[in-house]
Amino acid sequence: MRIDLHTHSTASDGTDTPAELVRNAAAAGLDVVALTDHDTTRGYAEAIGALPEGLTLVTGAELSCRIDGISMHMLAYLFDPEEPALLAERELVRDDRVPRAQGMVAKLNGLGVPVTWEQVLRIAGDGSVGRPHVATALVELGVVASVTDAFTPEWLADGGRAFVDKHETDPFEAIRLVKAAGGVTVFAHPGASKRGRTVPESAIAEMAAAGLDGVEIDHMDHDPETRARLRGLAKELGLLVTGSSDYHGSRKTCVLGEYVTDPEVYGEITRRATGAFPVPGAGGV
Repeated sequence: MRIDLHTHSTASDGTDTPAELVRNAAAAGLDVVALTDHDTTRGYAEAIGALPEGLTLVTGAELSCRIDGISMHMLAYLFDPEEPALLAERELVRDDRVPRAQGMVAKLNGLGVPVTWEQVLRIAGDGSVGRPHVATALVELGVVASVTDAFTPEWLADGGRAFVDKHETDPFEAIRLVKAAGGVTVFAHPGASKRGRTVPESAIAEMAAAGLDGVEIDHMDHDPETRARLRGLAKELGLLVTGSSDYHGSRKTCVLGEYVTDPEVYGEITRRATGAFPVPGAGGV
């Protein structure tokens, strides 16, 4: 089985619609794909409606979190999307994305970059507006060569010249909320130092004690040394190890199935979840 547990659609900051995403996942030879848009579940219905036969969909989300001033992302799988407390927290995070992005546009204008709010909204389309949309605007204007190049201290990285804070969930609260909604939690790309400061291993240990289920290790932002170090930590803490593409369509260079999760780990994730269940493809439309 080929299992990719981290992808994004136009419901957040990917360039594939949810329907295109699942069709492309099947074409890439995947058996299981997780839809994990940022702080939203809006893509579920379209993805399920288009799900090809032979492909299983894992519903999820990537939750925006912050600990000790460090931004981090928490992958949440197979939770009840209507559970009130978790739904309210996701909406709080999403609602803060608009003023945050507007603030980044204002800072860029102050730096002499002629990006406009209308341009960012056009790029975001129906998705939850975020930094990748602002980064794409910088690419369109020729300010940077790629979206990745926009996530530097010179521009949009945490603490960068055009960075603006937003509401982000405490990771311990995120773990509690996801667990209460019947879901499973995995710390996304914990060693992605190119994105800014990373969470110390001591904090990961505290999260494990609080109920964190796993860590995403096989990821494009982790070099071999980082993967080896994180595998040792995961073994020590009894955490599941996942691998994923973090696919965003054409917005990033990664491809579906570039990194995958062991079927036994996937099986354990599904066994732990009680809020929702994987959806087998029925042919789609």
